[in-house]
Amino acid sequence: MPRRNPTTLVPLVTLFESKDGKALPLPAKLARLYGSLRMPLARERPHVISNFVTTLDGVVSLNVKGHASGSDISGFSVQDRMVMGLLRAIADVVIIGAGTLGADRHHIWTAEDIFPDLADEYRQLRTALGKHGPPLNVIVSGSGQVDLDLPVFASGKVPVLIVTTTAGAKRLRKQKASDAVEIRAVRSVGVIRASSIIDQVCRVNTGKLILVEGGPRLLGDFYAEGVLDEQFLTLAPQIAGRQIDDRQFSLVMGQMFASRSPVWGTLVDLRRGGSHLFLRYSFP
Repeated sequence: MPRRNPTTLVPLVTLFESKDGKALPLPAKLARLYGSLRMPLARERPHVISNFVTTLDGVVSLNVKGHASGSDISGFSVQDRMVMGLLRAIADVVIIGAGTLGADRHHIWTAEDIFPDLADEYRQLRTALGKHGPPLNVIVSGSGQVDLDLPVFASGKVPVLIVTTTAGAKRLRKQKASDAVEIRAVRSVGVIRASSIIDQVCRVNTGKLILVEGGPRLLGDFYAEGVLDEQFLTLAPQIAGRQIDDRQFSLVMGQMFASRSPVWGTLVDLRRGGSHLFLRYSFP
């Protein structure tokens, strides 16, 4: 796949920015690259955000072996990875589904892992926000068919919570798990509810900012239950195309909202990095 985005990291251009919320204390380099980042004031329940990259025709994953990650969608955009790192740096928790784990088996969901060049700045930001250590990595798997030898579980670099079903927990406990891994079962037949995931997260982590990174089916459940507050969305200047019976994934899968109950957002932020657009919508 040709790389359509320059490999040089240049600052984003702010085209529109809501002044709601509190400006976070970004280190000088991050502030120069991103601009001002505002987040809502603290409240009783966690603030839940999501971050995805999509093509112009709405594809977020090619769903092809070796080409299922967001890099193929963004064109390996350094600005997109910088923003991913920034959102992970401010997050207390990063939630992914087993499908996302399967697409990037050697990844760890931290700011430093997605963009090592800004590791020092990301750590400075977390320290300024009073966050100690990396965000809790949450893996959602109803079946429990997860390899606990993968780096996210075995490296000890991040605390990990696996949210699964009773049957899934039984299957997982047949493997040897590191001390950094906690397994929690919820009573569920089929899909684990988004609210149940958040409930389990809150039992082990007191943080107030949760970042959902996929996949599309998991994100669809968060939208369906009305528990997602904001969507960060990178619009990449690519047309992926589809076959009539294509398996490519769009932003939300497994749920239908329009025409009976469409989910409308409000644009609160818009930035440009070359031909990529970085959008942010709120869903009150």
